[in-house]
Amino acid sequence: MLYPNPHFASAAASGHNASDFALELDQVSVSFGERTVIDRMNFSVRAGEFLCLVGPSGCGKTTLLRLMAGLMTPTRGEVRFQGERISAPSLERAIVFQDYGRALLPWRTVSGNIALAMEALRVPAAEREGKIDALLATTGLSQARERYPNQLSGGMQQRVQIARCLAQKPRLMLMDEPFGALDAITRQHLQDEVLKLTREHGTTVVFITHDLEEAIYLGDRVIVLGANPGRMLEEVEVGIAHPRHQLTTREDPRFLAHRHHLHGLLEGH
Repeated sequence: MLYPNPHFASAAASGHNASDFALELDQVSVSFGERTVIDRMNFSVRAGEFLCLVGPSGCGKTTLLRLMAGLMTPTRGEVRFQGERISAPSLERAIVFQDYGRALLPWRTVSGNIALAMEALRVPAAEREGKIDALLATTGLSQARERYPNQLSGGMQQRVQIARCLAQKPRLMLMDEPFGALDAITRQHLQDEVLKLTREHGTTVVFITHDLEEAIYLGDRVIVLGANPGRMLEEVEVGIAHPRHQLTTREDPRFLAHRHHLHGLLEGH
């Protein structure tokens, strides 16, 4: 269900209060000159929730992510993280980009790219190696520790980016179509890795995708956006238990019903 701001009436009715929310968008609009890109966007994300945003090109998905990251501010309304207005980037909010190749520093090894986040956090050098080893093991990159990005496959490069974000210990992870350029098998493998890692760390995730099946598979909730201007059409509670499985989950009648419903919503947009 939707938790409207600013009074959270629905939240109170459902047993939630403002402290349950990691992220809140309160009547957010973005305009460039006379063109409105986002119109009165209004929703909240629960702490530890995996929220997926889907919609056609031009619906403002990436603009929303930039607002959440603190890379831009809304024309009207407010974006809040843990109750505080977002006005600048923060190490508590990490971004995983689709263009994984450009997101990594080519002159640094895998371990060096992961260490970058720890340097920003001023983790003592003596503590970094053990933490890096743990992240490499978690993401299946131990054997690639001393390789450079150009020596890795696309899937491995994306895992390095995810490991670097986890090294940042973010409370909120923002993911902008991170698997869109990968082959189907690698994409499904990374979907499962991200679900496992973010649930283990209790990380709140906002995930942008054009792939309806990916949104249903990953999300606790899916928000459907319309375009011109970007606005919220509907939200869907997925309601499928974890752990999820690439075969059985996708064959679940609820999964198929959600896919049919979401496709119908977007067909005319």
